[in-house]
Amino acid sequence: MGAGEVGKHLAESLSTQSHNITVIERDEASAEDLDESLDASVMCGNGASATALAEANASECDLFLALTSRDYTNLVSASIAKSMGATKTVARVHAGVQREEWLFDFRAQFGIDYLFSTERLAAVELTKYVRNPEGLMVEEIARGRIELHQHKVSPESTAIGVPISKLKWPDRVRIACIYRDGENHIPGGEDYLMAGDLVTLSGEPSLLDQVMTKLDPRAKRKKDLKAVIFGGGEYAFAVAQMLESFGVKVRIMEKREQECRRLSALLQDSVIIHGDATSLQQLKEEQVNEADFFIAVSPDDEDNVMACLQAKSIGTEYCLTLIHRADYADVIYRNRQRLGLLAAVSPRLAANRDLLRFMDTGKYHKVSELQGGVEVIQLTIKAATGLVGQKIAQIKWPKGAALVGLLRDQLALVPTGGDLLQADDTVYAIVTHEGRKPLVKLLSR
Repeated sequence: MGAGEVGKHLAESLSTQSHNITVIERDEASAEDLDESLDASVMCGNGASATALAEANASECDLFLALTSRDYTNLVSASIAKSMGATKTVARVHAGVQREEWLFDFRAQFGIDYLFSTERLAAVELTKYVRNPEGLMVEEIARGRIELHQHKVSPESTAIGVPISKLKWPDRVRIACIYRDGENHIPGGEDYLMAGDLVTLSGEPSLLDQVMTKLDPRAKRKKDLKAVIFGGGEYAFAVAQMLESFGVKVRIMEKREQECRRLSALLQDSVIIHGDATSLQQLKEEQVNEADFFIAVSPDDEDNVMACLQAKSIGTEYCLTLIHRADYADVIYRNRQRLGLLAAVSPRLAANRDLLRFMDTGKYHKVSELQGGVEVIQLTIKAATGLVGQKIAQIKWPKGAALVGLLRDQLALVPTGGDLLQADDTVYAIVTHEGRKPLVKLLSR
């Protein structure tokens, strides 16, 4: 339901696959345009109407996605669809609603399986680059609460030659994979690291910081990182809030005085500047050149890119930009090095990537592929699985597979041997080509 920028982009992506799709769009002109371009059934109607949902056969759908820009329309329509019999429902909300989940359980109240906000998904994408700007790979799993980082082991590393089981690293940080001499290897406790290894780590973002210097003492993270955010609104607030939690010193440049006052009331540790970051003179006056990161999240794509180019030209080390148009984001991402950008993030692509995992008809979902052909996959533990109630250490895991994350309701963690598997757990695993099929069979039998 809803064929705005998020819904239309997802519908276009799904229409090329073998799914039976129905789109409900309230605007008649948009519905007509979509009907001509999509291999899908398109209805013009109000998706919060029980009549419209009945006509769309929402009661028989495997997945119902409410993707309009109106929070409560999405909550109501997803709730009605669930009551009618939809197997799984997803509702898009603004970041403000998602922040209120600690105060009120919207999912339980409305019977909705998953809530998401494009603002938060984009903020997670942007901030992961701040956490590891020089990392060869940064991948978030378990709704952004666990990260996978890739690092090269330097000859000066204190971890070389020490059995992995003997490494004094933080709990719930694990070496998930080692790439050596052109081959990937899922290590055990007796394996050890060698200089030049490409290591994939999994863990909570704050804990991974403590491990990086053990792999390369020269990669000591700079303390007192400084970031300047261009633009206000929910994107700026979500990014600033996450950066504050990482100990980054944040300044926000916003030209709307009322929005400056709102952000100042919400953010305790960030400095809010009433100014225009598209002005080169103002960037110089605010000494943006001394910032480690310049992050552009204004509503205007052209302003974001130009502001980044200006910040880079005066000496800001890393520049990141939000690109609202998905087609722009792809072009800018492919040319980011030429433009001097660390990353370009599209809220629509971030939402598309997050939601596609619900569309898998197989037993697992491929989250990403790492160097050398190793994959990160996601599976859900069914109640009938014989592994429910067993400790992870008691399970005989196939060669070429390792669990790197576990999501249980709102709890996300890197599993250890003492953790129990429960029904409806979502597990994330790194698998080689030989390990994927045995692991999927083990977890779904």
